[in-house]
Amino acid sequence: MKYQQLEGYHFLESKELAERIAELALEKKATNVITMHVRPLTTMADYFVICSGETSTQVKAIADHIVFELKSARNRPLSTEGLSNKEWVLLDYIDVITHVFQPHKREFFALENLWGDAEICEFKDEE
Repeated sequence: MKYQQLEGYHFLESKELAERIAELALEKKATNVITMHVRPLTTMADYFVICSGETSTQVKAIADHIVFELKSARNRPLSTEGLSNKEWVLLDYIDVITHVFQPHKREFFALENLWGDAEICEFKDEE
């Protein structure tokens, strides 16, 4: 999706949005932050962003930060799931689906293995 204007809303291209989400996750000290280009493999989305937070508090903080920062740029998720248990939060931005896991849930669901043919890009904190 290229840049669009719709009644004051600004939508980022899916790759840019995935990269921005990864950067926002790092701002809240998320670990093992990756983007997966899944568009060649599915019509579900263009990208997955996957990251980990060590505790339920950190998982919620990461998800809340992403939603808040993107909302202030007029990008809102279509839906959110998992905020009640905070072990796996899913943020659906249509072309980009974000998964914020606690490590044990990330290991259990192993999305990186399930979508193993996807192109993966790792993001690290520059500090």
